Amino acid sequence: MTDKKRLQLAIGKRIKTLREEREIPQQDLAAKCNLEKSNLSRLEAGGTNPTIYTLQRIADSLGISLMEIVNLDSEN
Repeated sequence: MTDKKRLQLAIGKRIKTLREEREIPQQDLAAKCNLEKSNLSRLEAGGTNPTIYTLQRIADSLGISLMEIVNLDSEN
């Protein structure tokens, strides 16, 4: 597995964890971020490489900082 794929998977898992901790359905978060649910699903599964802008929209919608999404040390 490439480093890129590992990072995509880790970011996706982190977003999913943060969303679930807040008990926000995937459909609701996608709508708040102006994303299709299928795109958010693919992102959470590590199947896409999100832009920094997309990550910022997700962070804003979750009420957290961008750093909380990219802080992958908290997953270990």
